[in-house]
Amino acid sequence: QSISKAVPEPTLPVAQPATDLSNDPDFLGGTRLFSAWLDHQVSYRGLPGVMVGVVHDQKLIWQKGFGFADVKQRLPMTAETKFRMASHSKMLTAIAVMQLREQGKLRLDDPVVKHLPWFKGQPAGKDDAPITIEQLLSHSSGLQREASDHWSSLEFPTEAELKKLMAERKSAFAPQTRWKYSNLAYAVAGLLVEKVSGQRFAEYAQANIFDPLGMTDSSFDLNVPGLATPYGRRLPDGTRETFPFVDARGMAAATGLTSDLTDMAKFVSAQFRQGPRAGSQILGSGSLREMHRVRSVEETWTNGTGLGFGTQRIKDKSFIGHGGGYPGYITQTLFQPGDRFGVIVLTNSSDGDAGEIARQLIAAVGPLFAKAAAKPAGVAWDPSWARYQGVYRNRSADISIVLLNNKLVALNSTAPGIDTVARLEPLGNGRFRIETPTGNNPPVGEVAWFQEEAGKPVRLYMGDNWSERITSG
Repeated sequence: QSISKAVPEPTLPVAQPATDLSNDPDFLGGTRLFSAWLDHQVSYRGLPGVMVGVVHDQKLIWQKGFGFADVKQRLPMTAETKFRMASHSKMLTAIAVMQLREQGKLRLDDPVVKHLPWFKGQPAGKDDAPITIEQLLSHSSGLQREASDHWSSLEFPTEAELKKLMAERKSAFAPQTRWKYSNLAYAVAGLLVEKVSGQRFAEYAQANIFDPLGMTDSSFDLNVPGLATPYGRRLPDGTRETFPFVDARGMAAATGLTSDLTDMAKFVSAQFRQGPRAGSQILGSGSLREMHRVRSVEETWTNGTGLGFGTQRIKDKSFIGHGGGYPGYITQTLFQPGDRFGVIVLTNSSDGDAGEIARQLIAAVGPLFAKAAAKPAGVAWDPSWARYQGVYRNRSADISIVLLNNKLVALNSTAPGIDTVARLEPLGNGRFRIETPTGNNPPVGEVAWFQEEAGKPVRLYMGDNWSERITSG
């Protein structure tokens, strides 16, 4: 017998204001543990200085400096100490491209040559398709990593030199062959921003990113006061060289950013906001989600790239952000959008290992933010829902609805283990939102509900399809 039904629409969970964890005893304990660890690193590895911060949603809730911004003068690290942020620049460059995309001035699948006629390098193969804007931003263009010997000579190419060398360059791979990091690709992306916007890249970033976010200490390739002294790696005799200010010139969009902890915290908070572009919302949240989502992965599948943003897995969570390496500076920013939590690590030495410091800070305090972000039950548990327990059968499998502690879960008979159960989160009016660790089946994010006759469940709907009840709980 056919039973008619109306499929309930999925209900998206509403983001709640972040709980203030700055004075939480567990958070403070975690920062003390981390500080003890980093104190040892600075002392025993002879690191000049480190500045770290923790961002929760729209606030920088913890910051601390270790060592010195200038060892000889014993200048302390502060939240306003400036660093050359290097490849953090790529996140801003990609945002600039996406802003122009939102304005309809370009498409991600546009061939780069459509906007930059001089971009006519030699392809890896005769049948290679033209390199697109998206491929520049996702490190899937196949272009060579660098544009010259600038990391050895500290002499970066000018824009004119970049344009000239493109005709002489042959791509290492065809587009979309594999993930291949390329500073050259982002230098080209910066020149594309200039061509499409009609502004110099630094001026565009100032007007469309720095000013709206209040990033007053950030700039591209300006030798500004307050920069931490850049130190090289520690040599076997314990000494470190110091570096001069290095201008990235034509590669500013790839590696020329200068910033500090305060400004980078504002940038991280911007990643958690919702809504269309306006004011301090520098990009629509839909575009930000596109950028954060992985587009290209390393061959090992341990990390990858969205659009300008890198992604890596840490303790079963995906963290997004970017690192940076410049003569005398190693930096790292990582954030978790679901938990609205991020860490920033800035060092003034070539062996600062900011990535590992960031991972240790995440290990010390990250679980607290994950717990705080756990979705609270939108609807109070109703003991009468215990009646939904039982086994429901469809043509592919049996589904067991099991009662846990005031919670219903669905276990498919074909599941390899109990760690694949789907949680049924109550929405009200007999509806439940399906939450699963994977995105295939049951249909995550859709609605489950139980059809009843004479007060007894007879069918389970999960999304559009249904299963007949064959036994009760």
